[in-house]
Amino acid sequence: MSVPYLIDESARSRDADIWFALPAGFVAFPLVELAEAASGPEEANPGDVVRPLWEALPDPESRDRLLTDFAPVQRMAQAFLESGVIHCSLGLHMDDEGDGSLLLSLFTLAWRATSWAPRSVIAARAAAGGETNAEHIETLDLPCGPASLVQERLTTPPEAGLGQRDLLQVTAYVPCPDGARIAILTLATTAVRRARHYRALLRDIAESVSFDNPFLDVPDEK
Repeated sequence: MSVPYLIDESARSRDADIWFALPAGFVAFPLVELAEAASGPEEANPGDVVRPLWEALPDPESRDRLLTDFAPVQRMAQAFLESGVIHCSLGLHMDDEGDGSLLLSLFTLAWRATSWAPRSVIAARAAAGGETNAEHIETLDLPCGPASLVQERLTTPPEAGLGQRDLLQVTAYVPCPDGARIAILTLATTAVRRARHYRALLRDIAESVSFDNPFLDVPDEK
């Protein structure tokens, strides 16, 4: 049985130069809108921006947590934009191997310019140039070309407003065919005990990456 996908409007944009698929449980995080609301007029209500995100949360406790941490969320959105992130989604998944609690994760996509080299070299160089506390490094042979994947154990950044907590960060480095840019796909979560699952999840997302428009022969929805 085929798995249905919802196609985001950005996938059909003429400016799009990378395509990927996220599995169920991810909700788009409105980076630009949040940053604009934070710096906009006083009468602007940033809460309206995250209403779809708030409604996607499964229980009142999770919704209250989002409202409580709203200011750090806004700061994080601004920091992401300043660092070149072009897409962000919040992962909401139940811990089916533990107590059934909600596990939160954050997926981001960013571009980084790089000096030209064969794509396999770019991928290896990106993995080797990361932090020294990498717990796991592997090469990937994706449908779109060579890539690398790195797993690290970090602490939450101050702008997250979560205090000093362990943070699992898995990053896939996927070089663009032009050899001048690299797509950086990152999945971060405080559920460090589920490292193997999140590593597999990001690996699956990276498998879906395409630098060729997959919708050229797909009719627009009416």
